[in-house]
Formats: sequence, C-alpha cells, structure tokens
Amino acid sequence: MSCTVFTHRLVAILNKDIELGIAINAANHAAIAMGTRIGAQALHLENYQDASGNIYPISGMPFIILKAKSQEIRKVLAEARALKNTQENNQKIESIAFLDTMTGGDYLEQMTRTAQQPEENLKFYAAVVYGPEELIRQLTKRLSLYK
Repeated sequence: MSCTVFTHRLVAILNKDIELGIAINAANHAAIAMGTRIGAQALHLENYQDASGNIYPISGMPFIILKAKSQEIRKVLAEARALKNTQENNQKIESIAFLDTMTGGDYLEQMTRTAQQPEENLKFYAAVVYGPEELIRQLTKRLSLYK
C-alpha cells in the first residue's frame, strides 16, 4: 500500500479573538458544510479499522488549522472567491464561512440575522477553504498555525 500524494489542500481558519470553544464549534459547522459540498472522494475518506474489526471512517487528507483575526479571514475568503471566478473547473476552490450571526436562537433566526447584515458588518468566526495545493498555500501563507 502506498500513500496518496495530495494535489489539494484543506484548511480551517479560526478567529483567534473569540473563545476557543466558540471557534471550534464554528469551524466544525464549516467543516461539515465543506465535506458535504466536496464529498467523500475529494476528502479521501478512508476506513481505518482496529484489530477488533471496528471501522473509523476518517479523511486521509491533512487538515491544517490556522488562526487569524476576523478581517484576515474575510480577506482570505474574498481572495478565494476571486480565484474561483478565474480558475478552470479542475482548479476549483471552495470556501465556507461561519459568522457571528450564526449563533443564538434557531437556524431560521440566524438566517434572518445574517440576511439583515452587509458583509462589512459581519464578524468571521471561522472559515474552511479547499482547493489546489499551491492556490490554498498562496491564500493562507501569511496566517499562523493554531497550536
């Protein structure tokens, strides 16, 4: 068996100015949405099996976790959208954001709050970006690893 050489990169960016639990919750919501958008094959979903026969389906792809301020997350997402609009289909970039308006109340209230705010008023709690390795490195090179 040989390891896959990954041509794409998956990165989460957490807002470093909010409580860690809130940031992790936001990143998990964004990661679920990204997984649904790009699918099991793109994520290299693998079945890890223990000696007892239990199966643990987990992505074999590295998932890099970075930290940034809300404005830096906004900038990465804007750059990702711009790149997505200029790339061929095989150079597809996907991005998902989780915003401050997406907490409190039920999801319908959250959708209403989000719809009432222009982008410049939104606080970015987390984002997940996926795309060709070099393009994602370019988008995130100025951000720090979350340790």
